[in-house]
Amino acid sequence: MTAVFRPNATALITGGGSGIGFAIAQLCRSHGMNLVLVDIHADNLAHAHTMLGNTATATTLTHVMDVGDLASWEYLRSKVGQTFPDGVDLLMLNAGASVKPKDPEKPWEDPEYFQKTLTTNVMGVVNGLATFLPIVSASSEEPRAIIITGSKQGITNPPSAHNPAYNASKSTVKTIAEHLCHDLLPNKNISTHLLIPGWTYTSMTGNTGVVPDGKKPKGAWLPEQLAEYMYEKMRKKDFYIICPDDDVTEELDQARMAWAMGDVMERRPPLSRWNDMWKDVAAEWIEKELEKRRKLKSG
Repeated sequence: MTAVFRPNATALITGGGSGIGFAIAQLCRSHGMNLVLVDIHADNLAHAHTMLGNTATATTLTHVMDVGDLASWEYLRSKVGQTFPDGVDLLMLNAGASVKPKDPEKPWEDPEYFQKTLTTNVMGVVNGLATFLPIVSASSEEPRAIIITGSKQGITNPPSAHNPAYNASKSTVKTIAEHLCHDLLPNKNISTHLLIPGWTYTSMTGNTGVVPDGKKPKGAWLPEQLAEYMYEKMRKKDFYIICPDDDVTEELDQARMAWAMGDVMERRPPLSRWNDMWKDVAAEWIEKELEKRRKLKSG
């Protein structure tokens, strides 16, 4: 639902100081929207505010916050209510963390690593919904939207990343977003979307600044490319916004995800794509499925 991108509407974006969040903020501002940018990194927020700032018709509010802390959300709600009494029209719960275990070979012996990851990636979403869903759903007339950022790792669950906490957190976020979308079906003016980025050049993948530093890897997308893709898929009212990149096509994503679901349906070992006894079979099946999907797309 792209009607939410309109002058005088207000977007609240967590992780809005850089990367994907900042690119979405730029998209919102290009449509004349007010902005509430939330981030744990004060320097990035300050830079973002300098770049976006205030205009004659749109205001930018920034707030340094740990999304895993519920009390901070309650304070933010008060602050937003004072500045934007008409509420929030677009809620983007995007903040995320990829914490590494102390010993990459022993993640299961590091509960702190799990706790830090889940607090940000899962409770950051839960806290945001608990605080702002009543505000977003208060109007039954104006177009409104909720965007939750997931990950392909929450679907295919690659063990090669050696980051089970991150995979688990994004799998949980997917489930939360799906359940939320179903529960909000009676709210005809609210659209819900699960944004699943491809390889995007952000702080998680080497770019530490607010904007790209010119060193983007060849296969990655810029955050601005992802924002444009998201906007187009929202226009088509897609819930699952699964983004390709310059290395992985939409059809390859589909084939890999289909194989992953097949583990359950065919009672194969979990994560069989990486299992020594199954990986060659998986690779052959994915290649055939990819070719089939390419032909379907080409007509």
